Amino acid sequence: MSERESMPYDIVIVGGGPAGLSAAIRLKQLANDTGQELAVCVLEKGSEIGAHILSGAVIDPKALDELFPQWKEMGCSLADVPVTDNQHWFLSKSGKMAMPHIATPGFMHNKGTYTGSLGNLCRWLAEQAEGLGVEIFPGFAAAEILYNEDGSVKGVATGDMGVARDGEHKGDYQPGLELHAKYTFFAEGARGHLTKIIKRQFALDADSEPQVYGLGMKELWDIDPELHQPGLVIHTQGWPLTDAYGGGFLYHQANGQVALGFVVGLSYRNPHLYPFEEFQRWKQHPSIRKYLEGGRRVSYGARVINEGGWQSVPKLVFPGGVLIGCSAGFVNVPRIKGTHTAMKSGMLAAEAAFEAIQNERARDVLNEYEDRLRSSWIAKELQLVKNAEPLLAKFGGTIGTVLAGVDMWMRTLKIGLPFTMKHKPDSEKIWRKDACAKIDYPKPDGKISFDRLSSVFLSNTNHEEDQPVHLQLKDPAVPITYNLPLYDEPAQRYCPAGVYEIVGQEEGDPRFQINAQNCVHCKTCDIKDPTQNINWVVPEGGGGPNYPNM
Repeated sequence: MSERESMPYDIVIVGGGPAGLSAAIRLKQLANDTGQELAVCVLEKGSEIGAHILSGAVIDPKALDELFPQWKEMGCSLADVPVTDNQHWFLSKSGKMAMPHIATPGFMHNKGTYTGSLGNLCRWLAEQAEGLGVEIFPGFAAAEILYNEDGSVKGVATGDMGVARDGEHKGDYQPGLELHAKYTFFAEGARGHLTKIIKRQFALDADSEPQVYGLGMKELWDIDPELHQPGLVIHTQGWPLTDAYGGGFLYHQANGQVALGFVVGLSYRNPHLYPFEEFQRWKQHPSIRKYLEGGRRVSYGARVINEGGWQSVPKLVFPGGVLIGCSAGFVNVPRIKGTHTAMKSGMLAAEAAFEAIQNERARDVLNEYEDRLRSSWIAKELQLVKNAEPLLAKFGGTIGTVLAGVDMWMRTLKIGLPFTMKHKPDSEKIWRKDACAKIDYPKPDGKISFDRLSSVFLSNTNHEEDQPVHLQLKDPAVPITYNLPLYDEPAQRYCPAGVYEIVGQEEGDPRFQINAQNCVHCKTCDIKDPTQNINWVVPEGGGGPNYPNM
């Protein structure tokens, strides 16, 4: 018999991001409107709601308008900074060329959008959810999927607390808690640990393309008030990337701050490429640096982004549960937006689950959710842009952008190109080290550009050091015997937090070192490792970054 206690709920939601919180709110709205009793809980692995949330962010309020029509009057801080100017630059090493608005479809213009902290939006949504009666448990990481005897999902169990690195129970050991539900919503974000298992268990991605990803790195800066233009939104392509697609962003937000960041598509080929250093190099461009000089960097973080598009959306339903938000992959890549689609997916799943429970069909698979989502504005929006990312990945920034623009314009005009492009997993795209040139990256100047460790310090990342390493190697020999000679072990570079090191190489005794306490939970290693030898699992609840305003 399990030593774990259990708690029953109607709905358990794994993940306190925009999708999970919107689902919880919609469930309680429906229950309260009809006088029904409905027990809903949200599990969040971060120390608080918003602690692990990182996004640009320019947010389309379309779903928020549906969830709370009066959200502006309700004190939501997102309303503070509407987008007032939208610019798109193509960068050369020292210059730039602005793309005219007339060249891009209307949905790319950011009309009616807002820029601000997605973490703070989630904190506000959590307040609304709790006010409606949702139970929210921050600091509790869902570590295990529970199944009924018939194979359907029964719920999840949180991870044990107080386990030492060697697996022994420490003095403060507490077993995990089982949460049983009629339906479990997986809202873990991109490359969720349990979502990976669910996809395999129920073959959810058997008929979809592989999901592909970009690594997004972000900083917050306090800048010179004379340079601050609230609502100015800038996106860039081009320099410094030559062997990858991606680009930068710089958003003028509230309180004299700018949010800036850089995204590198993880389909890059050159194992010598160093995404973090590409970000630091991008900041030195004269058109970016001018905003930062005399300013102060106050925060840093990183997270992968779903970039597969509509063709990579898996089957969304299975016995006992659903996938919502970035667990499924509803990011609109050209718009660099996924909050509104994530929220809407959670709301649609909530409506289907509530109807099933109300009509005493709680054992049914929620096919209504899948049907409604695939006929919703989410589907229509993503179908317009489904070839954008693969065209960029295949043909590069210049030609790919032109082809993607043509495809989006044609689809906007209802005469779309008669094909849907395919993907290969990012791990399969990397080339051997001897086929690629090494890249010479400048040293950080400590004013505009920085190193990884000082950056991780600003993420407020913390893990209990005496716990099992949550970055698991399927074969501990692979990094040294295979990845190092073939690829110069790219984990040294693709990790934006300095988790992976090769030590002892100069002495002729190379060893692969994992600094798990540095991990910002971006999931890059789980995706890009060429042998898929690294498996990211949840650490003890509450561990990881603590983003204050991201």
